[in-house]
Amino acid sequence: MFGTILISIVTLMHVYVFWRAASVPFIKFRITKKYIIGTGLILWILFFLGRVYGHHGVGTPAKVLEFIGMNWMAGLFLIFICLLAMDLITGFGLFLPRLASRMRGLALVVGMGLSVIALVQGLRPPVVENYDVSLSELPNEMDNTVIIAISDLHLGSMLGPRWLQARIAQVKKQKPDLVVLLGDIFEGHGEGGDELLTVMNRLSAPLGVWAVYGNHEFHRRHNQSEAPINKAKFKVLRNGWTELRSGLILAGVDDLTTIQRRTGQISHYISKTLVGRPSGATILLSHTPWETEKAAEAGVGLMFCGHTHGGQIWPFDYLVKRRYPLLEGRYEVNGMTVIVSRGTGTWGPRMRLWSPGEILRVTLHRKEK
Repeated sequence: MFGTILISIVTLMHVYVFWRAASVPFIKFRITKKYIIGTGLILWILFFLGRVYGHHGVGTPAKVLEFIGMNWMAGLFLIFICLLAMDLITGFGLFLPRLASRMRGLALVVGMGLSVIALVQGLRPPVVENYDVSLSELPNEMDNTVIIAISDLHLGSMLGPRWLQARIAQVKKQKPDLVVLLGDIFEGHGEGGDELLTVMNRLSAPLGVWAVYGNHEFHRRHNQSEAPINKAKFKVLRNGWTELRSGLILAGVDDLTTIQRRTGQISHYISKTLVGRPSGATILLSHTPWETEKAAEAGVGLMFCGHTHGGQIWPFDYLVKRRYPLLEGRYEVNGMTVIVSRGTGTWGPRMRLWSPGEILRVTLHRKEK
C-alpha cells in the first residue's frame, strides 16, 4: 500500500513539474515537447525501477537503480515545492503574467540547486553531537559515563560495509562506556549480508552494545527470527530492562508505531516495560518519540529516541513535526530529558537538507540533591 501511494504521488509530481517546466521561456523555445515528455518518462521509469526492482533486489544493478531512483525522487520533490511556491505567489500566472514564466524558471534553478546541496549534505559523514545530562539517582562511580547513541542506520543496498566501518571508527574515537542502537539498524528489504554483520559485530563497549527494534526491524513478516538484528552479537531489549551496574538501569521498548498499528494501543507499553526494575537511574530506549509523559511519570531520567530523521529533507520536517512534535534535539518533559536523534544514516534518498546525520555522545553526571 505504501509503495502504491508513493508511486502515485511521485507520478503526479512528475506531471506537474514537467508541465510547468515546459512553460519556462528558456526551455519552451529551445526544447520540443516531444523531448520534454520523453525526458520526464525516462526519469519516471528510473524512479519506478529504483523503487520496485532496486529496492528489493540485490547486486550492483539494483544498487545503482535504487540510488538514482530515490535521489531523483527527492530532487523532484524539491523542484516541485519551489515551482508550486512560485505558482502560488503568482496565482498560477494570473498575477504578474509577463514575469510568471520567468519566475518559474528561477524556481526551477533554485530547486535543482537545493537538490545538489541536499545530495552533498546527505553524502557527508554524520556529525557528533555532544550532550551533558544530570541524573539524580546516578551512582557516584558512574559519574562521567559516556553513552554513544546511533539511530536509523538503514544498512543495506545503499549504506554498506565500507560506510558502516567508517561509522564504527567514529564511535571508537569517542571511547564510549555504553553504545545504544535506537532501531532501524537494517533497511529491512533484501538480505542483511554477512559482511554487514561482521562489521557491525566490531562495535564494543565496557557496558555493552544494546539495541531496540525500529519499524524496519518488523519488515520481515514471515520469519522474524531470521532478521539481521537477531543475528548480531549485540543485545536486544524487547519491552524489558537490564541493570547495567547497581543503580543504573537500561530499558528498551519495541517501535511504538508498529505496536499502535498492530494493537491500536500503546499507552501501557512503557509502564509494562519498566515494571519490576530496581531503584536507580533509568535510561529508556524507544525508537519512536512518543509516550514521553508516561516515561517521565514512571521515573525515567533519560529517554533516547530516533525515527524522525529530523525531517531529513527540508521542508518535509514541517509535515513530520505534525505527527512527531519532538522532532530532533533535546527536550525536557516533566523533569525527564528526552534526546531525539536526526538519524545516523538516511532512508530512501542519500540526501539531507539542513538536517545533517548525527551520532549522539551523552555524558552522564550525578545530580546533587
